[in-house]
Amino acid sequence: MLKKLFVLAALLLPACFAHAHEYKVGALEIAHPWSQELPPNAPTVAAYFIIHNTGKSADRLLSVDSPIAAQAQLHEHVMQGDLMKMQQVPSVQIPAGGTVTFAPMAYHVMLLNPSDRSLLSDGKRFPMTLHFEKAGDVSVEVAVQKKPPESAQGHVHAQ
Repeated sequence: MLKKLFVLAALLLPACFAHAHEYKVGALEIAHPWSQELPPNAPTVAAYFIIHNTGKSADRLLSVDSPIAAQAQLHEHVMQGDLMKMQQVPSVQIPAGGTVTFAPMAYHVMLLNPSDRSLLSDGKRFPMTLHFEKAGDVSVEVAVQKKPPESAQGHVHAQ
């Protein structure tokens, strides 16, 4: 009986990891990378995720890249007068003990001129690598969804 339980556990373990959508590098936890399904001719794709820093010192997201786009940029939305404007930023600070949410109308990754559009439909995933100043690099799988998750609100907070 015990042997059968071990076999069953061994068979189920890979399935659990296959559905996991959280990643860790150093003191940083990256949760639910996602992108919204786009029309066929859209010139850009935005990617979103949440970064939580469990460490006692700040880190910085320096850059991002993906094989589905020749160029990836870090962007943020800022209010200038009465207009909301999107602008590129050189990096994003991840405060010690804090969380930064990449979401629509907040920080996000802009992937320019995506080359493999077959990966940009609902239910598909595409690879992306985040490059941090202290924690190093982490590769994630971005889930493409028809609609943003209910919790897609941009914010930064220290705990």
